[in-house]
Amino acid sequence: MHRSLFNHPYNYTSLENKKAIKLIDKILEDLDKTGINTSTLIEDLKELRTYALQEQIPLVVKVLRFTYEHIEENDSFLIPIPDDEPIGDDIVAVSESAAVKDPVESLKYLISLMKSLKNKMNISDLKDYRDALMTY
Repeated sequence: MHRSLFNHPYNYTSLENKKAIKLIDKILEDLDKTGINTSTLIEDLKELRTYALQEQIPLVVKVLRFTYEHIEENDSFLIPIPDDEPIGDDIVAVSESAAVKDPVESLKYLISLMKSLKNKMNISDLKDYRDALMTY
């Protein structure tokens, strides 16, 4: 069953493969249980990326690759949760500091965004993560 990506306003769909959704849930559960366990986590992210490749969702493919490369290099996830509306430099600095203290929450948020790519805020936050990972 093939759906046209052009029917969607952002040319994105959700990761609808049941195995992909199950893997997202497993990653989130593992993060709750063991935190960032790099050996398991990196393999799971690489596997999830193959589903995004099959479903032709380039933003998710890129974000997942940047994410596991970042974790491989840093043994953690040092990217803060994107701000909804940054008001000034002071507020951004505080939120970045808070996010670095809890890399698991930021990573859980990033992974959960992939469950619903029809939500334009999720797409926006994924792009923010992509940009932050590229410039880290």
